[in-house]
Parts: sequence; structure tokens; C-alpha cells
Amino acid sequence: MVRLKNDTIAAIATAPGIGGIGIIRISGSESAAVLSQLFVPHRSHSTLQSHTLYYGTVTSRQGVVLDEVMAVFMRAPRTYTREDVVELHSHGSYFVLESILAEVLAAGVRPAEPGEFTKRAFLAGRIDLTRAEAVIDLLQARTSGGTRLAVNQMQGRLFEQVSEIRNALIEILAVVEVAIDFPDDDVEIIESGHFLELLEHRVETPLRHLLDRADQGKMLREGVRVVIAGRPNVGKSSLLNGLLHEERALVTEIPGTTRDTIEELISVKGIPVHLVDTAGIRSHDDVVEAMGIERARQKMAQADLVLFVVDVSTALSEQDHQLNQALADKKRILVFNKLDIATEDQVNRVGKVFAGDQQVQVAAKSGLGLNTLLDAIYQAIMGETEDQVAEQPSCAPNQRHTAILEKTLLCCHQLQETLVSGVPADLLAVDLQIALDHLADIVGLTTPDDVLDALFSRFCIGK
Repeated sequence: MVRLKNDTIAAIATAPGIGGIGIIRISGSESAAVLSQLFVPHRSHSTLQSHTLYYGTVTSRQGVVLDEVMAVFMRAPRTYTREDVVELHSHGSYFVLESILAEVLAAGVRPAEPGEFTKRAFLAGRIDLTRAEAVIDLLQARTSGGTRLAVNQMQGRLFEQVSEIRNALIEILAVVEVAIDFPDDDVEIIESGHFLELLEHRVETPLRHLLDRADQGKMLREGVRVVIAGRPNVGKSSLLNGLLHEERALVTEIPGTTRDTIEELISVKGIPVHLVDTAGIRSHDDVVEAMGIERARQKMAQADLVLFVVDVSTALSEQDHQLNQALADKKRILVFNKLDIATEDQVNRVGKVFAGDQQVQVAAKSGLGLNTLLDAIYQAIMGETEDQVAEQPSCAPNQRHTAILEKTLLCCHQLQETLVSGVPADLLAVDLQIALDHLADIVGLTTPDDVLDALFSRFCIGK
């Protein structure tokens, strides 16, 4: 395990650019001493009280006033890192912040590494590793869904679920160790039937629930790619504009207007969706349009979901049928567009051709049916309706957690086989300890140094 460093660190804690306020954060045993060197309070104070804001100025070593600031000293352990912490709140000029930071570093403080403040919080035992990882997820969240997921994990939801699984394994291990210590007792200490039931209900089932939520967690963190496809002039660009609520793509009656992909990020009920408008699929001799069509085919192949747009106001063309075959193996939604100018018979005829596919009827230009389409996109991505997802525990493991949980689940299967076969208790204890070690990796009890370094290197400097 990485040891907590004793030196004092500092960094700009706010994002680069111009803002009303910028913050310099300092953490470590020399924080108070550095503050006393640089900060001149507006009113003289014999001692600055902990967790109290004071107004004053920051001066350079030459006595030049760098800025008016609000300063706060926070005494350990009631701080983010459980060390003494100082924050200097200056104006948000990056030049001013850099000037103040230079003076802090000149006082003997070391520049913080990426994520080092949060890493110190973890090493000091203030947060477990799942909460630390949630911090970066929150910083990088692009939608309300990703934010909710990160906040729930920061509040310890995943830690609690993993701890409950670990506690069940510890209960079994405690009994097994008694059996190891008293091998000659006539009483049967290990009741395999009871242990199998305990493994099923308190270990394997919760593990499966967490793993089932992993894909949803990945979608909320990273987003999904949804491609709008169809032959020319079926209203793909109008659909893009309608979903974005802006005129992002040119819309004309001339076939082949869209010659390249147009990509935009939208939030669909909290899910980051990379929406891709593509060139209309048709045979054409124009070199530029042909390149756009080939790119459209590549995007469709990479898509998590395809919105297959069909113009229901006209008869289906050979291009529609060919595209239908090309998309047969893709997850897709049939979008019947131009409902406002189509007859009921026309809609019914097209609907029969695509019977069995999920169909949504819209009029992209007027916005009719777009909310229904968003509901369908959400359900196609998440596998459930928004209400069903809301009823589920909102914490979902990330890729690192998932790999560890899968190893733990495999250990559970081996444990079940071991119990049924009646092997010696000491071998059973080995299998149990391996499963416990896997779960300990998730919360950071036994995580290797290189894994910790890789995790915290993803953070920005100052967090």
C-alpha cells in the first residue's frame, strides 16, 4: 500500500480561464506557516480560527500586493485530506492565481500531482477507493444521469453493497476456521447446505445484481452512439435538428445535401447520447457523396443504436429494402417520418412491411412524436423504462469493479463445488480468502500501488 507523504502540496483548484473567483489549495503540515508568510489580514488577529474566512491581501516576498483574497485555514482532521488545509480565494485571473501559487511554492511547498488531494484523502482513511473514483466520475459527468450515479457512489452506495457481500464471506470463513482449529470434534461444524444457501442469497445474487447494472453504468459514464440512417430525403437532418432543438443540419429538397457525418452530444433522460446524422444511402457517381455514404456505413456498423428513418408519405423504395437488410442485425428503432403529410393507409402499409420491429411515428419538422422517440431511445439503450430504472439501486460498477466482481463470482462457483465435494476445511478457507481479497481490491484495502497511481493520474491537478 502507498504510504501517506508528509510534505506539503499546493495547486490551483479551479479550472483554467477567466472567472470571478479562483482558489489555491494547500494541504500538509506546513499549510498554516505558509499562510502566515503570505497572507495579511485586513484586521489584525493573534490567531486565525479554523474553518473561518478572513479578508485580506496576499503579498509577494518583495512585499508587493498580488491580490485581495479571502483566506481560510482548516485544521486537521476536519478537512478533505485529513491534513491541515489552507485555501486562498482570489480573483479568477489565471495570471493572479499563477503568481500566488509561485509564492506558495517558493515558501517550500511542492506542486501537487494529479489527484493527489483525493489520493491523500483515501490514504488517510477518509474515503474508500470507490468514493475516490466517484469524485472523478462526478467531475467528468456530462448529464444528470452520470451525476446521480457519481453522487450515489460518493455517498458510499457501492461500498455498502460490497461490504455486505464481504461480511457474508467473513461469516462463512469464521466458521471454517473454527473447523480447522477443532478437526477432531464429533460435531459437524461446516453445514454445507446452510453455506450453499448463504452463498446463493448473500453473495452470488448481490454480485449478479451489480454485474447486471455494469452496462447501464458504462452508458451513464461514457454515453452511447446513436446513428440516424436512411435513404436521401427521408428527413434525417430534420430529425437531428428536432432532437437538438436547433438548426444544426441543412435541410433541402435536393437529395444528397448531407455529404458527411454531423455529430452532436445530447442528453436523453440523463444518458449522454452521441447523435450522428449521416449521408443518405443510395448509389451515386458523385465522388464526394460516395465518400459520405461510405462513412455513413462505417458509422452504422459502430453504432450502439440505429434510428432507421423511413418516409411513410411515399412508397418504400429498393434503397429502403436494401438498408433494412443491411441493418437486420443491428439494434434499431424504425422511425416513420413525415406523419403530418402521410395518409393512414400509407402508414399502415409501411408498418406491415416492418412488422416485429419497434416503430415510432414522428413528424420531425413539427416535432410531433419526438418525445415518444426519446422514450423509445432510452428504453432501447437501458433495456428498461425510466420508471423501472428509477426503482433500481442507482449505483453501478465501473470497468475495474466489473472485472473484480466477475473474478469474485467465479470464486463463488468454485466455493459451491468445493462445499459439495466435501474437501478439507483448510482448502475451503483458501478459496474464501481469495474471494475476500478480490472484494478488498474494490474498496482499496489491498489495491496494488500501480493501480492506485493509474487511477489517481486520471484526475485534474488541484483535486
